[in-house]
Amino acid sequence: MLLRPGWSVRHIAQTLQHEGVIRSAPAFLAVHYALGKGSLKAGEYKFDSPANAFQVRDRLLRGDVFARTVVVPEGFNIFDVAQAVEQAGLGSAADFLAVAQHEATLVHDIDLDATSLEGYLFPDTYQFTRIDTMHDIAAVMVHRFRQTAQKIGLLGDPSMHRIVTMASIVEKETAVAEERALVAGVYYNRLDRNMLLGADPTVIYAALLAGRYRGTIYQSDLQSDSPYNTYRFAGLPPGPIANPGAASLRAAMHPQKSEFLYFVSDAAGHHRFSSNAAEHERNVVAYRKALSTQH
Repeated sequence: MLLRPGWSVRHIAQTLQHEGVIRSAPAFLAVHYALGKGSLKAGEYKFDSPANAFQVRDRLLRGDVFARTVVVPEGFNIFDVAQAVEQAGLGSAADFLAVAQHEATLVHDIDLDATSLEGYLFPDTYQFTRIDTMHDIAAVMVHRFRQTAQKIGLLGDPSMHRIVTMASIVEKETAVAEERALVAGVYYNRLDRNMLLGADPTVIYAALLAGRYRGTIYQSDLQSDSPYNTYRFAGLPPGPIANPGAASLRAAMHPQKSEFLYFVSDAAGHHRFSSNAAEHERNVVAYRKALSTQH
């Protein structure tokens, strides 16, 4: 049951009686005022076993509220996080998205170029209650980002927007820890040579923003005029495409130097890297061959 902030003790007692938690609201009030001192705390409570007025009052004084868990894995984008919040029973995905997409001011002190909270809802396991607003939930995730950024030396970096954007692409490209800095290095090499990044995850994000992602990349997606389509537009996309974890942030801050300009999956969870188009094409052929033998 949910007890809202600002409710009077009488309203709380009546609600407890209505929900069958206590037998008598007047008796509960008599106990509360007789014992004196202490305010009853708002929140969501679960009463799974019988309890008398003294026990119920004690729980409300302690604020022994029922918390709901929200798990945000590395690489979740704002749409994924919104779904996780809804699935935890904390409110609608649409309401969370409204905050994530329109309250970028929460991070403007560290990234003036941010147009949403994408990239700054730090991946972690969180506990929230139903009296937490969508703004409260997003603010806690942003605070966790700040804590991590401080720890790894990113907080205050004037290149914050660029680093978080790059880290988000790295996060979506590889889950292999030892490859992240190398993948970041490849993309920085491409940027330095004014080559198109050609990153599939950015194309998927463009489709998500347009509400037309269908589970795979189509030719029409590659022709999209979205600034997130790195097959058509040079440079990094306008902002992050997901929420990176600490490892990907470090990789974007400290890329591994190499001559590589290309990489492709090896169909076994890793990537093959190459420094020229001919070698890359051979790796692509090997990838397709490996895929065909798996089916």
